[in-house]
Amino acid sequence: MTALALLRLPAYRSRLIHRCGQSLLKQPPSWRYPMLSLGSTLFGIVLNFGVLNLFMSMINSANTLGSAQGRVWLQQVRHQRMLLATLRGFTLAPLVSPLGIGVAVVLGNLESLTWAELFPYLLGSAIVLFMLGWACDQIAGPRSRSSVMLSERPSLMPLVAFSMLLLALVMLVFTIAAGLSLRLPQAVLIGVPLGAWLWLAWQCRGIGYAGVGAANALFVRRLHDVLGGIGNEVVALGSSAYLGYLSVALLDPAQLEVIASLLVSLGSWLPILALLSIVVTAQVGVNPIISVTFLTSMVAQVGLEGVSLPLLAAAMLVGWSLTMVSSPFTAAMMIMTRFTGLTAGQIGLRWNGAYMTASLTTAALLFRLVS
Repeated sequence: MTALALLRLPAYRSRLIHRCGQSLLKQPPSWRYPMLSLGSTLFGIVLNFGVLNLFMSMINSANTLGSAQGRVWLQQVRHQRMLLATLRGFTLAPLVSPLGIGVAVVLGNLESLTWAELFPYLLGSAIVLFMLGWACDQIAGPRSRSSVMLSERPSLMPLVAFSMLLLALVMLVFTIAAGLSLRLPQAVLIGVPLGAWLWLAWQCRGIGYAGVGAANALFVRRLHDVLGGIGNEVVALGSSAYLGYLSVALLDPAQLEVIASLLVSLGSWLPILALLSIVVTAQVGVNPIISVTFLTSMVAQVGLEGVSLPLLAAAMLVGWSLTMVSSPFTAAMMIMTRFTGLTAGQIGLRWNGAYMTASLTTAALLFRLVS
C-alpha cells in the first residue's frame, strides 16, 4: 500500500494522465462505459484508491447540465452510469495487475504458486466481469429517440502511451524479481518506488542533472503528505492481514486435520465455496483481506491434493473484487457514498444488484466447469 502510494507523486503532476482523463470523458455514449471502465482499471494500478477520487472529480466537472442540454434526468443517468463504470473498472485492477494487494496476499501465503500460473485464470475472470458490466450498462441505459449531435471522437493515443508506461513499470518489477531471485511481492516493494522516482525524474529532465536533483527534492517535500494520507488504510489492511494469518496459526494440528479432510472432500466445489464465503462475509464487516489471508494461510498449512491451486486462488481474488462493488465496509464503497451522497445499500443493491447477481452466478458456473 505504501509502495503504490508513491506512484501518486509523479501521477498527479503528469500531463499524460490529464490528457487521458479528458479523452475518457469525451468518448461517445456507446463507448463511454468500456473506456471509463478500462481507464479506471489502468489508473487503479498506479493510483490505487486515488483513482476513484480523481475520476469522480473529473466526472462531476464534465457532466454538467449544459452538456446534457438542460435535461436533468439525462444528467443523472449519465452520472450514475459513469460512476458505475469507474467503480467496476477499478475492481478489475486487482485481477489484472501483479502489483495489487490481493495478489501480494495470495502469492505471499501460497509460496508454491507463481504469477504465471495464476494470471490466465485472473485474465479470463476479468474479461468475463468486464463484459457482464458492459451488458448491464447497455440494458440499464436510456432508450432516447431524440437525435444527438455527433462530435469528433477524441484520440486514444494518450491511453496507449499510458499503457506503455504501465507496461514498463510492470517489466521493471519482473526484471528485479528475476535478477535478484525475489518473490513477486518482494520485487514490488523495490520496483514500484524505483519506478515512481524514474517517472518523476523524467518529468523533471529539463531542470538539470537529468532531473535527478529535482526528483529527489520533490520526493522529500511531498513524501510526508502522501504517506500521511494513507495511515488509516495501512493500519487497517496490515492488522486485517495479521488477524487472518494469526487465526490460522492459533489452530491446533488436530483442528487442521479435520479442516483439511473437509476441504478435500469438497473437491471441485471448493473454489465456488471460497468465492461465495468471501463475498457473503464481506457484507457483515469481514474485510476480504481477513478472509483471503485466513483461507490462503489454511490451505498453505494443510495442503490440498487434487485441488487446482491457481483456480482456487483466482476464485478468492474474484470474490475479493466483487466485494468492492457490494460491501458497505470496503474503502471503495465508502468513497462512493461520500461523493454521491447515497447509502452503500443503494449503490450496492439498487445500482449494482443486477451486476452482482449476474457476476456471482456466471463466476460460480465457470469455476465449476473448469474444476
